[in-house]
Amino acid sequence: MPSSTSFTAILTTSAALLALAACAGGGGMSTGASPMVDTTTTIPTPVPMSMEKAAVRVPGDENEEDGAVDNASVLKRLGQITTIGSTVDPLNGDQNPYGLAVASVDAGSIESGDLVVCNFNNGANVQGTGTTIVALHPRAGSSPRRVAQDSSLLGCTELALAPNGNIWASAFAANDNPIFTPSGTLVTTLPGGPWHGPFGQTFAPHGGSFGSAAFYESNAGDGSIVRIGISPGPHFTFQIIARGFAVNHGAPGGILGPSGLQYDERHDRLYVVDGADNTLVALRGVSTIPADGVVVNGTSFGGPFGKRARLIFSGPPLNGPISSALLPDGHLVLGNTLDPNGQNLMVEIAPNGRLLDVKNVDTGAAGALFGMAAIGHSNADTKLYFNDDNDNTVKVLTP
Repeated sequence: MPSSTSFTAILTTSAALLALAACAGGGGMSTGASPMVDTTTTIPTPVPMSMEKAAVRVPGDENEEDGAVDNASVLKRLGQITTIGSTVDPLNGDQNPYGLAVASVDAGSIESGDLVVCNFNNGANVQGTGTTIVALHPRAGSSPRRVAQDSSLLGCTELALAPNGNIWASAFAANDNPIFTPSGTLVTTLPGGPWHGPFGQTFAPHGGSFGSAAFYESNAGDGSIVRIGISPGPHFTFQIIARGFAVNHGAPGGILGPSGLQYDERHDRLYVVDGADNTLVALRGVSTIPADGVVVNGTSFGGPFGKRARLIFSGPPLNGPISSALLPDGHLVLGNTLDPNGQNLMVEIAPNGRLLDVKNVDTGAAGALFGMAAIGHSNADTKLYFNDDNDNTVKVLTP
């Protein structure tokens, strides 16, 4: 582990701060070392209400509210579906892929561009008993390779990757938030965190005026959103910044609640999908929402920072969405799981709430869409990866 002197030097630049966020307790540690975990709820100095009212609008919101956003559908352009490969764990047969993330660096057993997937079910297809993470190269005909297997991954639902490739997982059944190196070594389960059925996970690099890097996690047990702060040492702090999102208290295989977390770095905005009441919500200026800042009351919001929350979309055609992807142009694509007509619909929504497109991507049984991730720099080169639980594969939508 670096000395305190070297940490001081490292933290003098924002780039190094991101490196620290990436390490998240694992970088430089010997195998089996346990990071120090600070479970204290650290609350930033509250913004005076007069200032908060003036700061409700964050960059880009004014144009979105006026309708001055790109309303050209990206999903309409994506007409080709290609199967990348099976997500079934090659060693124990774990299946039913939920979490999906795209690697951005070469690290450990993972290469940049690889698709990293966690399995929700075991080899006997028992709901919520999977314990594995696999990776596939992003080309048709790829075979899955095991990255990690551990009981801390029991019922893994969503993944997020740190800049150094460390894998953060929401594990619903294990009720923890394990972190693995890209070589598959367990770093920590973040014991002592406010976990109540972890269901969603995303990384927020922040930077500039948006504050320090952090991970955000959602709980399907109590409808809360947790900011996991990363501090020198490394230490972790946990803040429940929002409470009250709808949950259905469903058993594994029927769980609905806040999930599909996506962080928009351009606007410091966290999107939350909730299949329990079919909503898409944005938490604006999320990096400065303090503990207990937002209280969700159905489709309205209270709490001292309630004005930071905005209902983006509610109701049909959303039907039990769990997953989402943030496209390069800022649009969101959500994946339904409860379509009454037996379809597996993707729903594209603009940040201003405009419904742009609906596409059925699997004509088999409904409820196949779990885990989505988009890459690209513009509408022209967007690729949308998604897990298809009907055949235990990861597929890609391209123009």
